[in-house]
Amino acid sequence: MSSNDDHSKDSSVSRRNVLKVLSTVPAAALLPAAALFPKAGYAQAPATSAVNTTGLAVTDTEVTVGILHSVTGTMAISETGSVQAEKLAIDQINAAGGVLGRKIKYIQEDGASDWPTFAEKAKKLLVNDKCASVMGCWTSASRKAVLPVFEQYNGILYYPTFYEGLEQSKNVIYTGQEATQQIIAGLDWVSKVKGAKSFYLLGSDYIWPRTSNKIARKHIENFLKGKVVGEEYFPLGHTQFNSVINKIKLTKPDVIYAIIVGGSNVAFYKQLKAAGIDLSKQTLLTISVTEDEILGIGGENIAGAYACMKYFQSLDNSNNKKFVEAFKKAYGDKVVIGDVTQAAYLGPWLWKLTVEKAGSFDVDKVVEASPGIEFKEAPEGYVKIHPNHHLWSRTRVGKALVNGQYEVVYETPDLVEPNPFPKGYQ
Repeated sequence: MSSNDDHSKDSSVSRRNVLKVLSTVPAAALLPAAALFPKAGYAQAPATSAVNTTGLAVTDTEVTVGILHSVTGTMAISETGSVQAEKLAIDQINAAGGVLGRKIKYIQEDGASDWPTFAEKAKKLLVNDKCASVMGCWTSASRKAVLPVFEQYNGILYYPTFYEGLEQSKNVIYTGQEATQQIIAGLDWVSKVKGAKSFYLLGSDYIWPRTSNKIARKHIENFLKGKVVGEEYFPLGHTQFNSVINKIKLTKPDVIYAIIVGGSNVAFYKQLKAAGIDLSKQTLLTISVTEDEILGIGGENIAGAYACMKYFQSLDNSNNKKFVEAFKKAYGDKVVIGDVTQAAYLGPWLWKLTVEKAGSFDVDKVVEASPGIEFKEAPEGYVKIHPNHHLWSRTRVGKALVNGQYEVVYETPDLVEPNPFPKGYQ
């Protein structure tokens, strides 16, 4: 997934302030959140020679991991939350005793919203820094760029973004949802609850929206027996949507299915409203607008729209309440938490739990131990790693409110099994 930074000057200033917080927030401010988890001492650490047989950056007291996200360029607005969440998780883990008795040290690299840079920095983290694991990437383009590096040098990546599926790697744990958990579940909901039969598909012009809409079209036509009345794509950063809005008004679809990303959303939703399209009457379902994007859009411009994801900040469970409280304590009361941010928070915790099950930092042993790992304290609720390296998780639908949050109106009663290669959709 990708986005283009077309936000206003005020938004840019606000984001720079958030980035400043990333580098200045004291670790001590995060320690109270460690009350989520029992404390443990560092004294019982097993011998390094027993838990590190492949030359990773592991000492008797520390283990080094990598954080690889864009903190500059067009993607910084989306990836900042992931960096914040990963650092919060690491601080909490350290306060609770670390991993195999060792404190986590992180080396952070900037992918700079440039896919070759992501590959270069991934190689540095694995070859030069010998990181035991890496939390990182956001767009499908950046993930595709680093994947050969992780496979060549046998690293392990925890990737947080909901994505198009059609991928599985020994060297990646996908903590966001794949297409069947998000697209198909959401379309089934809108078909059943809203009686939707006709759909207008919109997306930014790159791999994730195009592949997602390909899956959506097949599900609409072959399984829901509905009709796609339009499908259009726009360059990243596009801001003129009046032409397609006029087509939507003419075709009168039951559902506008929108996979527009980043700053383009600001223009799209403002222009929808200006054109007189009332989202309390016209059903719009998105899989790309989290609470982070609503900060730029403005709640008043998207209120009434629906989003299908696995996490919303408003989730009412004890795990999430503790998580939101800890996040705001670390980064300020005005910060918001979207789906990908929460999925990024899962990465360090799942890695810790897997390493402890394996009794080793060795990547092959961590990979072997990954299937079946459970994280019962996840803010979204219970999650479990599937043998295909994706997570079992619930799918939810939220309705956008004027205050910039989502009201959860539906969730699957059970965890949805991940299926990155669904038959009939490829």
